[in-house]
Amino acid sequence: MNKPKEDELEIFVKWTEFLEWLLPATAKFPRKIRHTFAERIENLGLDVAEELQEARYSSDKRKLLRDINLKLEKLRLLLRLSHKLQYLPHNGYEHSARSINEVGRMLGAWIKQQNEKVR
Repeated sequence: MNKPKEDELEIFVKWTEFLEWLLPATAKFPRKIRHTFAERIENLGLDVAEELQEARYSSDKRKLLRDINLKLEKLRLLLRLSHKLQYLPHNGYEHSARSINEVGRMLGAWIKQQNEKVR
């Protein structure tokens, strides 16, 4: 595991590590669903990375953080379906669930912090 640089957010480092696993995993999906299932999963994952960067530099982070949280839920759904349809092996599904949950907890803390700033 890479040690985060001083100016990098830990949540972004964790998400980047997850993407480094996710993109090769979805590349192994069967060709017949590659342009539907896999691309949606990949795009959601990349959108989360982009929005984490946007939130880092935004003055009002709350809407972006809620949008990221919704994308994590969509990813959970698509990865669960991928596992049930046997496109994603069990150990891959477990890894993805653990990774998304970890980032979700970090995101929840960030959302809570932003909500407290508004009060």
